Amino acid sequence: MQVKVYATGAFPLVPGPRGSVCDDNRVSVTVMPRAVVFDIGGVLERVEDDAWPEIWVRRWESRMSVAPGAFEAGLAGHTPPGSMLLGEVSEAQVRAMYAGALGLSEDEADTMMAEMWDAYCGELDVALRDFAASLRPSYQTAILSNSADGARREEQRRYGFEDLVDEIVYSHEVGLAKPDPRVYRLTEQRLGVQPEEVVFVDNVMTNVDAARELGWTAVHHVDTAETIAEVTRILGR
Repeated sequence: MQVKVYATGAFPLVPGPRGSVCDDNRVSVTVMPRAVVFDIGGVLERVEDDAWPEIWVRRWESRMSVAPGAFEAGLAGHTPPGSMLLGEVSEAQVRAMYAGALGLSEDEADTMMAEMWDAYCGELDVALRDFAASLRPSYQTAILSNSADGARREEQRRYGFEDLVDEIVYSHEVGLAKPDPRVYRLTEQRLGVQPEEVVFVDNVMTNVDAARELGWTAVHHVDTAETIAEVTRILGR
């Protein structure tokens, strides 16, 4: 998709396909996308972010024969202050929080955390991963993900995202999370692009709307084939 940006004033003629002269003495400059940014959970990874934490916790409640309501009460006494998404709570603190609330041994806590990361990372969307890989080097690519401490290690180990894209912006590493406008601006800065040069894919409508308000072209991801087709159309490939 070509985005036209108009500037008024006495500008010289811009030759070629990137510009044209308008009848009202404006210069029309065509801005082409230069970067494609992907979310992870629910996009590059097939995972139900709203469902897996509840399923994971209830499984461990059952294993440990915890009475209904006792787990929540236990969490109240072990929950550290701060936000996991903003990097204010470490992976070690999360482990201690759940282990304390459930009364787990060290081995049980290790198993619990391993199962948590399996659920968190879900299953790779191979078709979307392959599409993202195909965009380079014609386009810069990036990941912008709301995340928690440990996510980079676990997702790299499973799916090699550091090798897939040019930049990864994890919320827990930068202290900013979507839909905060500052994390979108940070992503632009790391890629060295302007807002109108970015195509963004996310499964959360709030994040999509925030990106659009900042000038990004954003695609709401629901279906892999439809997302690939829409991004391909936008890029004019």
